[in-house]
Amino acid sequence: MEYTAVIGLEIHVELKTKSKMFSNAPVAYGKEPNTQTVPMDFAFPGTMPTVNKMGVVYAIRVCNALHMSIDHELHFDRKNYFYSDLPKGYQITQDRRPIGSEGYLEINVGGETKRIGIERLHIEEDTCKQLHFPAFTLLNYNRAGTPLVEIVSKPEMRNGEEAMKYVERIRSIVVFSGVSDGKMEEGSLRCDVNVSIMPKGSNVFGTKVEVKNINSISYIQKAIDFEIARQAKILDEGGEVLQETRRYDDKKGETISMRLKTDAVDYKYFPEPNITPIKLSDKFVEDAIASCPELAESKKARYISEFGLNDYDASLLVSEKAVSEYYDEATKHTKAYKLLANWINVDVAGYLNKNILTIEAFNLTPVALAGLVNMVEKNEVNSNQAREIFAKMIEANVDANKAKEICGISSQISDMSFIQNAVEEVLKENPQAIVDYKDGKGRALGFLVGQIMKKTQGKINPKITSDVLLKELKKR
Repeated sequence: MEYTAVIGLEIHVELKTKSKMFSNAPVAYGKEPNTQTVPMDFAFPGTMPTVNKMGVVYAIRVCNALHMSIDHELHFDRKNYFYSDLPKGYQITQDRRPIGSEGYLEINVGGETKRIGIERLHIEEDTCKQLHFPAFTLLNYNRAGTPLVEIVSKPEMRNGEEAMKYVERIRSIVVFSGVSDGKMEEGSLRCDVNVSIMPKGSNVFGTKVEVKNINSISYIQKAIDFEIARQAKILDEGGEVLQETRRYDDKKGETISMRLKTDAVDYKYFPEPNITPIKLSDKFVEDAIASCPELAESKKARYISEFGLNDYDASLLVSEKAVSEYYDEATKHTKAYKLLANWINVDVAGYLNKNILTIEAFNLTPVALAGLVNMVEKNEVNSNQAREIFAKMIEANVDANKAKEICGISSQISDMSFIQNAVEEVLKENPQAIVDYKDGKGRALGFLVGQIMKKTQGKINPKITSDVLLKELKKR
């Protein structure tokens, strides 16, 4: 039987604030356990929550990017449940009135645009981190209280690729807007996936299975595709899909059952008594939106319209925020925007991949790369010489002019009379090549160019040389 998948995602995004959502404890990753805490994080008696202003600003930025209606009055609630990672025995969150509601996000799959509805975005605090051992569990409260936004999609995705594209877009938005580093491997962005299937043509959803805490964008697609196939096999064999929570095992490439869901959990939500509703002025909301850095889609459009880049090159540049920032800085020092993009997308990217580096760790500054690009644009060096200079710039940590000097590379000769003489000499020495060219043998032209470069030891401008050569050949 053919089935239609129904997929919804819940994405938790850790906000990149300096302090926690309801306390003044610092937010820092990788510090010694239980060192980034204050009494509020341990729920000591008498401690009271205070709302982190930047956490609210960041939430508004994301709501705006997701085309959501923004509530101008903040309401917080208590979500009550007992669990070892929840020091207070409840979580401060937003239940009745999320800060953002009824938005959407557009994704491109197979060259077609699809709009995915977003139900809500709410602000809450993270739990502490558990470290499990065979005989005991340790609790690290550094993460407890870290600001989160949870983004809940509508069940409008139909396959793993759509879900992957959706998460990629969400990650791009939160990273480019400056609200999160989006590092899934560090838990800054975590994804829960709800998957069910129904017979093709039906509009009655099947039994929903939740796959928890997927920590890689590629694993999202793999987990969903496996889960769709698993549920289809069960139904085809006459079985029943159980409502359960599963996890994705990346080594086995399959989802593994964690626990059954027999009844809906009653969290006994009620209004947070220690945080009264907070009015957000129109100016506060407008300023939060206006302070948002340029997002990837806007940058891409600007690169195409302002710098004349094609869609492919522009997309590569905005695939990572740091790469686009490097390009932005370099454009302040050169007008050769297309050539600059090519150097970053090909030569710089190749070097970084080969040496397993990020562009933040790249020792060649945007100003230095722009200097090399200008040198190429002015035809002072050819492409092979430029790559030799590029390698020396990285090795010696020097600018393009110094690297050129170290490499012993002279500027290309662009003197017309010198080039004209060289061309005429080579044509005189190779009459058969002229005949071959006239007979339509394309290799003859390359041969003649090679002979001219050999005669001049590669010091003349190849573009001018080709133009002069073609002009002379037409005369003969």
